[in-house]
Amino acid sequence: MDREEMMAAMREVLSEELGPSEVDMAEKWEGGEIVIRSGRGTPREKRLPIESFFRKIVMLRDRLRIVEQKINSNRSLSAGEKITLQQYITKAYGTLTTFNFLFRDRDDHFTGERKPMNEILRAGSPGMVGPTTSASPAAEPLAG
Repeated sequence: MDREEMMAAMREVLSEELGPSEVDMAEKWEGGEIVIRSGRGTPREKRLPIESFFRKIVMLRDRLRIVEQKINSNRSLSAGEKITLQQYITKAYGTLTTFNFLFRDRDDHFTGERKPMNEILRAGSPGMVGPTTSASPAAEPLAG
């Protein structure tokens, strides 16, 4: 096992063992809830604490990162296959930018941008999300 393989294995173990990353929700949403009402006029509605929804979004992000790590460290995938799979993950992250308004820190936002693929393949690390340096505006359809 060479150094890169060892580092990829260590990153994978740490990610799996440490569980979800510690990310803070924006204070204005604390104690809030999401209300979903039927479009058919039925009086029943679904209520969900925003904190629960936020934790699920963070867990989804953490799991996507693990998938990225597994793709990047997979020796049986060609560079082209890795690029194709990374593009699907990039699109998933781009979709999740809708929820950036929930995060307290801009560094925790989702972004559809990514590092150049040669840098990802060389580093064997996630290239889509994490602390971002871009200041891409967050879509805020639910902000109020």
